[in-house]
Order: sequence, then C-alpha cells, then structure tokens
Amino acid sequence: MEEQFRMFASYLALALELVVALTVAIGAVEAVWMIVRSFGGRGSRALREPWRRFAGWILISLEFALGADIIRTAIAPTWDDIGMLGAIAAIRTALGYFLGRDLAEAREMGEIEPAKR
Repeated sequence: MEEQFRMFASYLALALELVVALTVAIGAVEAVWMIVRSFGGRGSRALREPWRRFAGWILISLEFALGADIIRTAIAPTWDDIGMLGAIAAIRTALGYFLGRDLAEAREMGEIEPAKR
C-alpha cells in the first residue's frame, strides 16, 4: 500500500511539473504576442502590460512547482529536497513582493488600469 501511495504521489508531482512547463510556455507565447502586436506603439508603456501578464504566469507556475516539491518532499524528504523547497518558496515570495510593489507603482502612475473584481 505504501509503495502504491509513493507511485501515485510521484505521478502527481510529475503532472504538476508538466503544468509548470505549460504555464510558463503559455505565458511566454502570450507575452511575445502582446509585444509583437504593440510594435510601433506606445514605447516602454507597451512593454509594461506584457511584463505584468508574464510575471503573473510565472508566479502561478511557481505555485505549482512548490506544490510538486511539497509532494516530493512528503514522500521521501532529503536535505536536497528540503533545500529546493525552501529556495522555491523564497523565490516565489520575493517575486510576489516585488511584482506587487511594481504593479501598485504602475497603477499610481496611471500606466495600467486597476484590476477588475
């Protein structure tokens, strides 16, 4: 029974890592498309929205990566796994903080519209 749980958890973590790759790929394609569409446009302001959108995709992919690492660490925790989990959590926290700060600053300057609820 324990071996079956380990296999299931391993496949689940692998599926989450696939979601990470797809999420980053989708975000990158969307950002490139937005940049290409905006050529001849509004200068650096035209890059702010693709940057914001891509950063959002990266943040959500980091959440999935953290989930995959939590599952892997719960199955067979090694110091390497625990260190990787801590690194991903620290990166996600730092990115979230700086992205949130930059978005608030861009909203104050009128560069982007406030998020719709």
